[in-house]
Amino acid sequence: MKNFSSQAQVLQRIDRYVGVPVCWALTFWRRTGSLFKRAPQFTPYRRVLFLKLAEQGSTVLASEAIRAAATRVGRENVYFLVFEENRFIVDVLGLIPAQNVFTIRTKSAWTMAVSCLRQLRAIRRTRIDACLDLEFFARFSAAIAYLTGARQRVGFHTYFGEGPYRGDLLTHRVLYNSHLHTSRAFISLIMALDVRPETLPTFAVVPPPSVSPPRFQPTPGERQEMQQLIARLGVPPHHRLILLNANASDLLPLRKWDERNYLSLAKKLLQEFSDLAVVFTGAPDEAPQIEELVRLVGSPRSVCLAGHTTLRQLLVVYGLAEVLVTNDSGPAHFASLTEIDVVALFGPETPLLFAAPGPRSHVLWTGLACSPCVNAFNNRQTACRDNVCMKTIAVEQVFETVCQIYRQRTRRPA
Repeated sequence: MKNFSSQAQVLQRIDRYVGVPVCWALTFWRRTGSLFKRAPQFTPYRRVLFLKLAEQGSTVLASEAIRAAATRVGRENVYFLVFEENRFIVDVLGLIPAQNVFTIRTKSAWTMAVSCLRQLRAIRRTRIDACLDLEFFARFSAAIAYLTGARQRVGFHTYFGEGPYRGDLLTHRVLYNSHLHTSRAFISLIMALDVRPETLPTFAVVPPPSVSPPRFQPTPGERQEMQQLIARLGVPPHHRLILLNANASDLLPLRKWDERNYLSLAKKLLQEFSDLAVVFTGAPDEAPQIEELVRLVGSPRSVCLAGHTTLRQLLVVYGLAEVLVTNDSGPAHFASLTEIDVVALFGPETPLLFAAPGPRSHVLWTGLACSPCVNAFNNRQTACRDNVCMKTIAVEQVFETVCQIYRQRTRRPA
């Protein structure tokens, strides 16, 4: 895929035009077969597969559910299926053995289909007992969950609510509760394995968070390498870092905070603190736009890091910086694995469900009557063409929040 946006469009088309008939056909096959078979016995499970293809940030929110599974069956018996380009965060979390991660290539639709079939064959040889579908109503994932051969297949279901058709392929249909934080919703999927499927959707109380996300630990060599890179880019020695993720090519463009706002924020921060440097981050394909922003800032204490790091190296940079400002996207969740403070800007989606956990997560959300307009029930589609929810987040508001955090971290007077 050339970029995240084109990848999302291709996957949505596949899910809509291919996923519906596939889910219908598999449902027909399952129901026809059940006429000639005895009802399956739900024996204790020994091997668990997590299915989370896209959205690396949500994988961070699933870390407690993965830990819970490892506690029950042992780390060596927990597996994960993910798109190849999203494997990075699974490895960084360090909760699943590297050899237990199955990846699907997505270079093209044909490549994805062939790769998916190969991984399904490998998964079936592993003899998975339980498959947990972490996707929100994706038809593609429901079909994959069924084809893994797992006797117990757990996922979200709408029952009488609105939501995309994904057939009848799950054994444990958990009611999707739009009032539960995503990390708690993922825990409910693990809890569902302890009850007989006919008792659902009635459910027990989901416990509050009991553990914090895993901590990313770079090596001393990695820290030194990134310090040297930042110095080569022109950051003066002994300057503290503020990171701005302008997100020039977001998966969901409505989540973007205007680049001109980032430009104004950078100038105000540089004027307020003389020993601070502003570093703009981003993906390689965002580099030209980010470099133009840095040029417009017009300060030797502002540099472009976009395209200069791998995702792992970016996590190392997070550990070297004081604050990250970003919209609701992957970096807000990746950064929660480090000691950086994150100011996350929410609009089309709600922080009540998707905010990164922890005391270093700071959310700005105006909570308009039309926000959030994107959710699991509408397959993340919206009629909005004017993200007023992001436009009403003022530069001054973000600036004051960052200043307060920065002063607390450096113990400076106002």
